[in-house]
Amino acid sequence: MSDRPFHVLGIHHIAVGGLDKLALRKLWVETLGLTLTGDFQSEAENVDEDMAACGRGPLKVEVDLMQPLDPEKRPKVHEPALNHVGLWIDDLHAAVAWLEGKGMRFAPGGIRSGASGHEVCFIHPKGSADSPIGGEGVLIELVQAPPEVVTAFETIAAAV
Repeated sequence: MSDRPFHVLGIHHIAVGGLDKLALRKLWVETLGLTLTGDFQSEAENVDEDMAACGRGPLKVEVDLMQPLDPEKRPKVHEPALNHVGLWIDDLHAAVAWLEGKGMRFAPGGIRSGASGHEVCFIHPKGSADSPIGGEGVLIELVQAPPEVVTAFETIAAAV
């Protein structure tokens, strides 16, 4: 049995980037039929994003459609085009503390409120000398699951 004090419940979102958010919206919303659910802008994160969703209720999955406010500034949310994967976590604070103890490298910013209003933090794509474990080239966002999402995943897991 693991001493891990948290569980990854499922996918919260994926984030795709491009220089033209309208082209992303045409693909994901107009062509594939996802529902536009919100938007978010942050100069600090150099992002202008629309949130789209597939599915319903606590198990819906977001697809964040991101374009940079300034393509020359960092972070370059459009490079790579599949920017990051967001995972639902049942206890974010316990997860971060435990993962840091195991040598996980987190991106600057710590735990904070994310675009969808949940607490989030990011695992850095690369490890470092001080924190040798990273995302193996992938930026990974850990998202605190609200109680209804935790319950929904527990209910489904118990039924199978």
